[in-house]
Amino acid sequence: MGGFGPPAEINWTGAGHARRESTSLLSRDFTATTITELRHAVAAHVEAAGLTGEPAAGFVLAVHELATNAVRHGGGAGHLHLQRQGDELRCDVVDHGPGTDPTSIRRAGGTEAGGRGLWLADHLADSLILRRRPDGLTATVTIALP
Repeated sequence: MGGFGPPAEINWTGAGHARRESTSLLSRDFTATTITELRHAVAAHVEAAGLTGEPAAGFVLAVHELATNAVRHGGGAGHLHLQRQGDELRCDVVDHGPGTDPTSIRRAGGTEAGGRGLWLADHLADSLILRRRPDGLTATVTIALP
C-alpha cells in the first residue's frame, strides 16, 4: 500500500472546533494485545468525566473502533489521547501506517466482514474528523458532556 498523498482533513460534521481549555484524561500507546485493556481504561475515564449510559457506551465503542482501525490498517499500533475540552470529551487516535482510505466510510456492503468502524464512530459520536498526515492518520471523535 502506498501513502495517502498530501495531508487532508475530512470533517463529516462540518463544524469547526474552537480552542478550549483542555484536561488530559488518558494518553497511551496501544497494540492489538493491549486494545481490550485500553477500552476498559477509556470507559473508566469517560464515566469519571460524567458521561454515562448509552452515550458513554456509544462513545467508548466509537473510540474502540478507531483504535482497532489503527491496529488493522495503521501499522499494528497507535496512540490514544482522551481529553476533556470545555463541555465535551475529545479522543484522538493516531497511527503511523498506510491507513485506510477515509472515503470508504460509506462503502461497506452488507456482506463484507469489515468496513463499518468509521461508520460506527461517525454515528456514535457527535463528530468524527480524519486528518491525513504524511506518516499516518489521526482520527478524532468528540461528544458533548451532560
